Amino acid sequence: MPLSPAAAGGPPSREGKRGVLYLVVRFLLRPLFRIVLRTHVTGRGNVPPTGAFILASNHLSFIDSMVIPLSAPRRVGYLAKAEYFTGSGVGGWLTKTLFTALGALPVQRQTHRAAQEALDTALGVLRQGGGFGIYPEGTRSRDGRLARGKTGVAWLALTADCPVVPVAVAGTDRVQPVGSRWPRPHKVSVTFGKPLSFPEYRGMAGNGRARRTVTDQIMEAIAELSGQEKAGWGAPRETV
Repeated sequence: MPLSPAAAGGPPSREGKRGVLYLVVRFLLRPLFRIVLRTHVTGRGNVPPTGAFILASNHLSFIDSMVIPLSAPRRVGYLAKAEYFTGSGVGGWLTKTLFTALGALPVQRQTHRAAQEALDTALGVLRQGGGFGIYPEGTRSRDGRLARGKTGVAWLALTADCPVVPVAVAGTDRVQPVGSRWPRPHKVSVTFGKPLSFPEYRGMAGNGRARRTVTDQIMEAIAELSGQEKAGWGAPRETV
């Protein structure tokens, strides 16, 4: 069996470098987040120790995509605007390095196929046995209520045939409210719920009714964990 470049003494692969960077950033930031944000995490044991999985969370703040990966026991990929990876100067370099280390994946949001391309990117992570985080609401809540989820999360779960772990974050909207440039200290909690699986809908990712039912079950679990008031759950929503 041929040796990898790293094993043979050659330069490490890009993925290997990202893995090392992830460990370094996690080692440095986790204690900082615990001190500054007084982060309280429960249910880590609900995240599957191996294999593909989805973290489906409510979304209150930009900082959620840092708090959740740093709280999870396994590496989790998230989508992030491509602009975060193209900034200039020291600030741009720091942002790119931080997002890369935390497993963020750049995505273009202005194209007509952006939604499906984002799901395809997520599916690639899951098919490699990794973890992927998604906000089924599609955007941050501006009033603290939980919007009805879009069905992309169900398409992912049914296509990859993997469990979905519902997640509830609280307090991050006080750390960095919508429109705020800099974070501020405030207590934060992250709760990982029991994994959800949907064997009765296996192979039905293309069925709109099945996607809607699965998505609503996931959102109900998130609502139970977060205690948020529901908003617009009776209105029709986009399917992706």
